[in-house]
Amino acid sequence: MRVLVTGSQGFIGKNLVLRLRERGDIEVLEFVRGDSDAQLFDVVRAADAVVHLAGENRPPSPNAFEIVNVGLTERLCDALTKAGSQVPVILASSAQAELDNPYGRSKLAAERRVTELANTHGNSVTIYRLPGVFGKWCKPNYNSVVATFCHNIANDLPIQINDPGREIQLVYIDDVVTSFLAALEAPQSGVRQDIVTPGYSLTLGELAEQITAFTNCRSTLISERVGTGLVRALYATYVSYLPKEKFVYDVPAYGDARGVFVEMLKTPDAGQFSFFSAHPSVTRGGHYHHSKTEKFLVIKGRARFGFRHMLTNEVYYLETSGNQPRIVETVPGWTHDITNIGDDEMVVMLWANEIFDRDRPDTIASKV
Repeated sequence: MRVLVTGSQGFIGKNLVLRLRERGDIEVLEFVRGDSDAQLFDVVRAADAVVHLAGENRPPSPNAFEIVNVGLTERLCDALTKAGSQVPVILASSAQAELDNPYGRSKLAAERRVTELANTHGNSVTIYRLPGVFGKWCKPNYNSVVATFCHNIANDLPIQINDPGREIQLVYIDDVVTSFLAALEAPQSGVRQDIVTPGYSLTLGELAEQITAFTNCRSTLISERVGTGLVRALYATYVSYLPKEKFVYDVPAYGDARGVFVEMLKTPDAGQFSFFSAHPSVTRGGHYHHSKTEKFLVIKGRARFGFRHMLTNEVYYLETSGNQPRIVETVPGWTHDITNIGDDEMVVMLWANEIFDRDRPDTIASKV
């Protein structure tokens, strides 16, 4: 399948082209700013589908809206008609097509032109009225407040908010591309308007607060809830604007004669992750918990875990090593320790189901 992408060097285009090229069954054809009508006709004639992304949204003159958003769409439809091509067409329009402003009127006119193509020439046409799209590679200080906030905050630059309560509508670039791919794989006859899901709504103040919070996790080690939904997408976007020198950051290491202990990451509601080392014959631990639980994974060396029940005094030992990945879980009411029984340094990953609270540590010393 050969897919023509107009505006392939724009924000959405870069993400779409990369995803298309990840597939071995798709060849990407590109039409970019400065290409001629003859080049347009050549790629149209070769294409099995068209994704029309090219457009202006912040030109130096409002006349460019008409020249590009409307004029290029006219040229594309004329080329399809001239080539006798009835391939599916996806048009990236804008939610502003509902508004009476130069940009919105130009996007509405483009919609009408591809609709006419479908009605007179038989092409399958899918129109997306996109709200604010955000994600990696979006140009900051241009037309995306998310890109601007992420870029500026990631690079220690100030941001400006005139109306913190202003609500904005957003969709994430990965969801946009996924929706486009689905439309390419299952084109429907006629004209249809499709939407990208999920969509997100928040205020400018909430947006700034969330992105700013991402910067704090490097000092507190407490991660935001970045696993799902809007926060996940915003975090991926924020990180994509980090300068290269910020790809790395230090975390505290606490060392003594036994080895080192390093906290890596803490979460609001899913515990924390750490690792520690121990020299040969060193024993660490020797405590029990009432509610806290832990998971240990020896990734280097040999370990002996000892357990003693705090009521019955039953004792239990087990051994693990870095050669066989096994999780050892501590159980409330059993005191426990871990001893390096190998000849080399032992390194152990540790997850605890709660962040360590010095005021309420739930860690009571007691030898096995």
